[in-house]
Amino acid sequence: MTPEQIQRIHRSFDAQSMMATLGARMDHIEEGMVRITAPILEGARQQQGFGHAGLTFSIGDSAAGYAALTMLPLDSEVVTAEIKINLTAPARGTLLIATGRVIKPGKRLCVVTSEVHAQAADGTQTLIALLQGTMVPVPV
Repeated sequence: MTPEQIQRIHRSFDAQSMMATLGARMDHIEEGMVRITAPILEGARQQQGFGHAGLTFSIGDSAAGYAALTMLPLDSEVVTAEIKINLTAPARGTLLIATGRVIKPGKRLCVVTSEVHAQAADGTQTLIALLQGTMVPVPV
């Protein structure tokens, strides 16, 4: 990937106030793959103390969308057309890690997936969600 492509993705991510509110960070970008992390903050927990599914979904969706954006021209952005989530375990831990990947790139539709893991204080990770969806490229 070129420095311009990476900068464009960082600029777009930094413009998402939702990600800032959640404390999310983009910590890895490569063609067809993006990783986003977010702490499980007090304000992002559900009634039993686990990370809320809304947090899981938000960073999983963004990781998948930015993975798609890595494969598109510089004059493009993406929006989610549809995405589904399978929650596989409670979000126990201190940090969520969402890894988005492109399954099939395209000019009109990009099929994407995301895995979200919860990381405990000791560093162990548990798969808590799988997302699959479709991103639509849009001109900037």
